[in-house]
Amino acid sequence: MTFRCEIPARPTVQQDDDAVRITRWDFAPGSATGWHEHGWPYVVVMLVAGTLLVHDGAKVTAVPLAQGQSYTRVAGIKHDVMNGSDYPIAFVEIELKQPYDIAPNPGA
Repeated sequence: MTFRCEIPARPTVQQDDDAVRITRWDFAPGSATGWHEHGWPYVVVMLVAGTLLVHDGAKVTAVPLAQGQSYTRVAGIKHDVMNGSDYPIAFVEIELKQPYDIAPNPGA
C-alpha cells in the first residue's frame, strides 16, 4: 500500500560508497517517498521540525519530530513516508551498508 499523492518526495544522494549511502529527502506538504524496503540499518536526522506519516502496510502512524531530532531503524523495514505537515520538511537518511570506521577529525 502507498499514500495517494501527486508530488513525490525528492531524494538527493549526497554520498554512496561501500560503507554508507547518505540521502537528503525534501518533502512538499503531502508528498511521499513511495513504498520501499530498507536493505540496511539506517539513521534519520530531521533538518526541519515536522510530522511524518508512516504507513507500514496495515496502519498509518503520525510521528512528530523536532528539528535536529534523530532516530534509527533496523534493516528490512518496509514502509511509505509522507509529510504530514502543512509546510515543506526535510531530513537526512544515513544507510549503514557495513561497519563504518570514521577517522577522527583533528579540527573538530
